[in-house]
Amino acid sequence: MAERSLTQRIGYAAVRTFARFTGVVVFRIRCRGRQNIPGSGPLIVCANHQSFLDPALIGCCFDRRLNYLGRKSLFRFAPVRLFLSFLDAIPLDRDGLGLAGLRESIRRIKNGEGVLLFPEGTRTHDGSVLPLQPGFCVLARRGNVTMLPVGIDGAFDAWPRTAKLPTASRIHVCIGEPLSPDEIRELDDESLVAEVERRIRDCHQQAKVGRSR
Repeated sequence: MAERSLTQRIGYAAVRTFARFTGVVVFRIRCRGRQNIPGSGPLIVCANHQSFLDPALIGCCFDRRLNYLGRKSLFRFAPVRLFLSFLDAIPLDRDGLGLAGLRESIRRIKNGEGVLLFPEGTRTHDGSVLPLQPGFCVLARRGNVTMLPVGIDGAFDAWPRTAKLPTASRIHVCIGEPLSPDEIRELDDESLVAEVERRIRDCHQQAKVGRSR
């Protein structure tokens, strides 16, 4: 695991606690499938992307620390840059991971950490799950990685692309069964993308059904 200062560790825990409180009070967030989260070891979390809220809302469902990817352009704004740097976020090139982001993501995964990815590549325009981009396969082939599919529903209603600010809405998160390193090795890239997409869509559907009850 990467060495982080006491301030960073306490700060991350405080941000997660605040996100959980906000998620429950404002968005009435519910999460199912937390028993599927590996307690330790290299982990890639692949989720659908509905809004800017997704990283915080998914992260607050995990007791273990996750690493987040932030668009490089976000680091240009001082307050956002300070916050993302405090969370030890990985700068992300707009057109892909880029070499620097790829290397850093691989380094953290090999150190036994978890990285949260949104393999659709962008936020949805209508709440549906978009086709996945294959870039995550490079990370999946490095080290003894477990992949965890996650579906989120309700975040699009809370903060669609067309809105400047979020509003209160019910949000559900479903964490699916992980793909083991052995399962990943048995699949070529095309099959891996198809399987991860299938699982994310299934998790999203379960989250959608749970939210409608």
